[in-house]
Amino acid sequence: MTLQREEILILFDVDGTLTKPRGVIDCEFKDFLYQQVQPKATIGLVGGSDMEKIYEQLNGREILEYFDYVFPENGLVQYEKGKEVGKVSISQYLGEEVLQRFINFVLKYLSELELPIKRGTFIEFRNGMINVSPIGRNCSQKERIEFFEYDKKNHIRQQMIDVLRKEFSQVDLTYSIGGQISFDVFPNGWDKTYCLRHATKANSFKEIHFFGDKTEPGGNDYEIFNDSRTIGHKVNSPEDTKRQLIELLNLQ
Repeated sequence: MTLQREEILILFDVDGTLTKPRGVIDCEFKDFLYQQVQPKATIGLVGGSDMEKIYEQLNGREILEYFDYVFPENGLVQYEKGKEVGKVSISQYLGEEVLQRFINFVLKYLSELELPIKRGTFIEFRNGMINVSPIGRNCSQKERIEFFEYDKKNHIRQQMIDVLRKEFSQVDLTYSIGGQISFDVFPNGWDKTYCLRHATKANSFKEIHFFGDKTEPGGNDYEIFNDSRTIGHKVNSPEDTKRQLIELLNLQ
C-alpha cells in the first residue's frame, strides 16, 4: 500500500548526505528534492550546525518554504512550516560555572596540542551544543581535507574526547564526531533524536526515515539512525542519497 504524503516523514542529515562536507547543494539535486521528493513525503532537515551554516549550504532561506521541518543544532532549535517554534539552551541546562570550567579546560588542552597547522575559532558556542575544532573552523577547504586525513591516522578528535569524558565524568555530556574537523558536545539525550520529540508531537507518521552518513558509533547520526522510531538509511554521498530516494519512493 502506498503511503500518503502526511503519513511518511523523511529526515535528512546535511553534510555528506545532501551536500559534500561543508559544500553547497547541487542545483540538480535540489530540484530533485523539491519537485519529486517533497510532493511524495513530508520532509525535514536535522543538522548539527546552526541555521546560518545550513542556509549557506542549502541555498538560503528558501529551505523554509520547501522543508516541512528544519532542525538545526540536532533539533534543539525547531522550525515548522517556515517559522521558529521552539529552542532549548545548553547554557541554562549546564549553568555558567560548569560551562566555563569546560571551556577553560578545552582551551588549555588545545594550547598544548601540537598539530601540523592551526587556524582560528576552536570553540563555537551554539544554542544547544558546544562545537570543538582542534584545527579551528577558520581553516580553508584544502586544510580541512588535510586535517581530516591526519585525524583518520592519528585520532586527534577521539583522543581529546576520551580526555574530556574522564575530566567531566560527573557531567551528563555526550560527545559526537561529525564532519571533518570538529566534534559536538551536548547533554545526554540532546543528539539528533531530540528532533523526533517535536516531529511526532502533533503527527502520527506511519513511517519515519532518516538519511545520514555518520551512522557508526560516535558519529553524530548514530543515535537517530538506530532509533526504534526510525528506518535508517546509510549514505556515502548526495548521489547515493538520490539513488536510495528513487528506490524508496518508486521515482523515475
